[in-house]
Order: sequence, then structure tokens, then C-alpha cells
Amino acid sequence: MISTTLTDAELVQITGYKRPSDQLRELHRQGFFRARRAPVSGHVIIEREHYTAVCHGARVAANAPKVRIPQVRAA
Repeated sequence: MISTTLTDAELVQITGYKRPSDQLRELHRQGFFRARRAPVSGHVIIEREHYTAVCHGARVAANAPKVRIPQVRAA
């Protein structure tokens, strides 16, 4: 059965780093905005579906900053 999150070995292969802080920085640089650190263990967590979607070019930006365009009021 395939895990819903990437394994530590997969993260090392994708990022080239073993240290979680370096992995997280590299994943964010590559556009994986939903990658995060586990609160207790400190390991990097990234959902397999998010990884697949970003790799296939889908626009998955759930945690990406959003710009609100100001509205001009009519006089």
C-alpha cells in the first residue's frame, strides 16, 4: 500500500538533503507550498497528491500568498 505522504528516503532523493530544514527550504523553492514540518518529530511532511499535482503542472497554491486588488468606489 502506498503512503499518503512522501517517505524520508523519497524526500532525500527529491531534495538532495537529509536535514529537514534544508529539505523544506528546497521543496518551497521548487513550488511545493504545502510542505511543512511535523510539530512533534520535526520531519518534513508533504502529501503525495500535492507532489504529483505540482509535478504535472497543476496550479495547486492552497498556501500561496494571494493579492487582493483594491476596488475603486464610484463617486
